[in-house]
Amino acid sequence: MNKIKAWIAAARLRTLPLSVSGIIVGASLGNTISNQTNLDLPFTGNSSPHIWQSGIFWLAILVTIGFQVLSNFANDFGDGVRGTDAKRQGEKRMVASGIITPKQMKIGMIITGVITFFLATILIFIAFRNENLIISFIFFNLTIISIIAAVKYTVGKKAYGYSGLGDIFVFLFFGFLSVLGSYYLFTHDLQWQLLLPAAAIGCFSAAVLNLNNMRDIENDATAGKNTLVVKLGIQKAKKYHAFLLLFGMFCAVIFTVLNYSEPLQFVYLVAFIPFLLNIKTVFKNKVPMLLDGELKKVALSTFLFSLLFVVVQLLGCI
Repeated sequence: MNKIKAWIAAARLRTLPLSVSGIIVGASLGNTISNQTNLDLPFTGNSSPHIWQSGIFWLAILVTIGFQVLSNFANDFGDGVRGTDAKRQGEKRMVASGIITPKQMKIGMIITGVITFFLATILIFIAFRNENLIISFIFFNLTIISIIAAVKYTVGKKAYGYSGLGDIFVFLFFGFLSVLGSYYLFTHDLQWQLLLPAAAIGCFSAAVLNLNNMRDIENDATAGKNTLVVKLGIQKAKKYHAFLLLFGMFCAVIFTVLNYSEPLQFVYLVAFIPFLLNIKTVFKNKVPMLLDGELKKVALSTFLFSLLFVVVQLLGCI
């Protein structure tokens, strides 16, 4: 494998659609408010544009991808130097396999972190300009916290991914911060009902991590990586997985009911079919390694859910 392919493999491109799902949902909801209030969004030249045309949206997408790639590099590095991936089956990890050295991965992490921080700074400046320095300061600190969280998942003596806290961080960062943060960037406002779609995305994202940890339970237990799945055991982890998906779907439906205007708003229910099939597959599974293919299904179904939110918004149904 040449170096370019190795870095692409380390970036784990298949994780990117899930990472931007929260941004898309937050943007679709924020677009409704911006059009209703005629917010002047940068880079559009229009007092009532679609958010998809704004620099804020695309910078938010790039920043989120940067956080995800940084997290993937850090995960490859952390598990590699700890020896967690030494006997890993399935997809290769670049540091553990020796294709990328720990020093090279560190450099890659630093470069990715710096670029992401730079893009986030531009995003914050464009979104708030000089209007609200306190909010800008809060988002600036959230950027730093996000970078630290991306790295500390598996790197360092107190890596939270090794103590079963990964699910909480994924729920908060992929769900609440992604949806509520992006919505606020576009509208400079928050509404309590937004906790529901944020919780939905957070639950679906945590379900993907849970699938990943169920797949790796044997290897993680041997390596001393005490994920929540290792702590719960496979049977309880399956029940937890079902709860995440069902509760996420419940939150989405309740949000729609509270904002109901016409049946088309429930079009995203199509994305829930793979979730229900996944729950059935998980409970029937007896060989954890065979769950690998389910990760992509749940991740892409979450991405589909977010895209259908856009469709509903563009048709004026929210």
